[in-house]
Amino acid sequence: MLWSDPSDEPPRDLRDTEEMLRRAGGVLAVAVVVVLLLLLGFQG
Repeated sequence: MLWSDPSDEPPRDLRDTEEMLRRAGGVLAVAVVVVLLLLLGFQG
């Protein structure tokens, strides 16, 4: 182990990418639910 080892904190761009992916995943999940509800509604 070197005394100059980087900290466990990921770089800022990686954190920004993770946040963007998490947000995109949430939006995608909501979109899928809405589409399924619309399809089920039209079939009814």
